[in-house]
Amino acid sequence: MDSTAALLWGVLFGSLGLGFFMYGKKQKAIVPLVCGLALMVYPYFIANTIALVVVGLLLTAIPYFIKL
Repeated sequence: MDSTAALLWGVLFGSLGLGFFMYGKKQKAIVPLVCGLALMVYPYFIANTIALVVVGLLLTAIPYFIKL
């Protein structure tokens, strides 16, 4: 990551991912579990701040729209 903004967004979405992961594991819900894992991992692979935010918002919204 090349900017402070990308680092802070990565920490924010990683924290949300940890919350989704713990919730999915406890409730045995696959969608929040997978989205949480993805939210924790993807900031390592995306350096562009705008792309980081867009992907993070999409991954955060998925569990609200897909209920399995």
